[in-house]
Amino acid sequence: MRTFSKLNGLPVYCSSSAKLIGHISNMCVSSQGSIIGLVMEGKGFFQRDRFLPIEFIDSIGENGVMIEQVEKLTSVHDLKKKYSYNTYQDLIHKSVLSKEGDKLGLLEDVYFSEQMGTIEAYELTDGFFADLTEGKKVIRPSSESLIISKDAIVIEL
Repeated sequence: MRTFSKLNGLPVYCSSSAKLIGHISNMCVSSQGSIIGLVMEGKGFFQRDRFLPIEFIDSIGENGVMIEQVEKLTSVHDLKKKYSYNTYQDLIHKSVLSKEGDKLGLLEDVYFSEQMGTIEAYELTDGFFADLTEGKKVIRPSSESLIISKDAIVIEL
């Protein structure tokens, strides 16, 4: 299980050529709460951000992400045509509510399984001082389904 904050900025390498392809800059979450892939900022001046589907990631290590099939990378523009999704940047610091209407906190990070592409838990904050005194909360939802709007995230506990 990993958190996106530790994955953010990691270099992406082609495992067959050891060539640096780019760095992880975002994560794409489907409207059902599963991870569909990662966004990678391109290397070089003319390279654009590209989408890396989760199923084409060979491995994720402490110091890099390895992929075999570089040709499976697609443009972020094509991603928008194919999927309905939210990015990690869209979700961070959004209010998280239970189905019963209780405010659980603000989304700080996401724990996920890279093999399954599923979100396992959410790290929530109640603010800087609350984090110092009480610590951050880690909530494990009872199902993968969540509801995301521009105002809040609703999960089932």
